[in-house]
Amino acid sequence: MKAQSKAQQKAAGAALSAKRGETPKSELQGASHEMVETMSEAELEDMASTKQSGKPERKDG
Repeated sequence: MKAQSKAQQKAAGAALSAKRGETPKSELQGASHEMVETMSEAELEDMASTKQSGKPERKDG
């Protein structure tokens, strides 16, 4: 699954970092906190590696 916004991509990157043990899970907030619990490392990597060009900062609705 590809990220649909820059904010979603950043959240996936933060969750991926926590999943790999590079960042403490206690530092995660909002969507990234939920992502680390519900998504696999491969899914997070796929979402975090999405190109940013043409993506909105945030996805509406």
